[in-house]
Amino acid sequence: MRRPDPATIDILKTLVGFPTVSRDSNIDLIEWVRDYLAGHGIDSVLTRGEDARKANLFATIGSGNGGIVLSGHTDVVPVDGQAWSTDPFALTERDGKLYGRGTCDMKGFIAVALAKVSVLKAAAGREPIHLAFSFDEEIGCKGVGHMLSDLAARGLAPRGCIVGEPTRMNTVVGHKAGAVYSCTVSGLEVHSSLAPQGVNAVEYAARLVNRIAEIAERLAQEERRHDGYEVPYSTMQTGVIGGGHAANIVPAACTFRFDIRTLPWTDAETLIAEIRDYAENALLPRMRTIAPNAAIEIARIGHVPGFAIDEDAPLTRYVQRLNRSNAAPRHVTFGSEAGLFQASAIPAVICGPGSISQAHKPDEFVLLDQLALCEDFMDRLATIPFE
Repeated sequence: MRRPDPATIDILKTLVGFPTVSRDSNIDLIEWVRDYLAGHGIDSVLTRGEDARKANLFATIGSGNGGIVLSGHTDVVPVDGQAWSTDPFALTERDGKLYGRGTCDMKGFIAVALAKVSVLKAAAGREPIHLAFSFDEEIGCKGVGHMLSDLAARGLAPRGCIVGEPTRMNTVVGHKAGAVYSCTVSGLEVHSSLAPQGVNAVEYAARLVNRIAEIAERLAQEERRHDGYEVPYSTMQTGVIGGGHAANIVPAACTFRFDIRTLPWTDAETLIAEIRDYAENALLPRMRTIAPNAAIEIARIGHVPGFAIDEDAPLTRYVQRLNRSNAAPRHVTFGSEAGLFQASAIPAVICGPGSISQAHKPDEFVLLDQLALCEDFMDRLATIPFE
């Protein structure tokens, strides 16, 4: 088992020590990175959204336009209710693994990039190398847009972006689009002995949930396949539901959330239009014969655009060269910020250390040799030009 440089482990220890759960601030981590880069003579630009406790960091190693972006998100998912055998915010080494929240998703990649700043700086004479570290990726990729808007305003146009999500250092060229929707059903509350005089919001919500499941089954049976994906068709599923107060009360309200993950040729909004049509033409007329103010409201509360780049694209070939890989590029089940970079005219490929199977779990870890492979990747980035 190869070990990464001590500097990589030391930086990862520092990064993991910042509890940057998405609901909380990431400023302490961002300011530490800013000061670290300043110590190497590299200036940083911070961008913020509505929450002043959070910031993105963008730094350019070298000068000029173009260049490659090394992108990572600084926020992590919560540890609440998880049975960790170690302190999730203290890096712990055991059996060739480094444990801690964010070690693979995705502070390991950020640590390697920072540890290699001197190497990257020496190579940046031909074209700049950029570092892009974002906030709020885990709750819908909400932070990086502020950074991308700032780049456009400053006239910066990198030629490509490597998003360091955990792919076991495999080259990834696509993932599905993802969207989360909330549905609120408003009925009429009455005593259960008078049930026909009320409008049971839970039961009408159940009809909608069943309709979503029927559409999902249709997609599984009929949609055009993409065999690059483990699940080769678009999916829909209801993940959260709540409503009612007691068994002897007809409930007046029920809310549920569902998600849609679509292939490039399927439009989530077309599927939502089908659900709305069912609600408005099949359910609401029946509900309003009893309760004129009955309502069904469906709203999108989160969205991650899909991502796809051609396997023969220059950036894909470049990342394959850095990986010294002849294996076919892959597709992944998880979402990322790659599609947002692409929407800003910055081609993107996903490649980073660690396995997504370890992300979000108790005892999250990254293998030492994965970090070492990522270091090799960065060393080649510093010596092999993007042509």
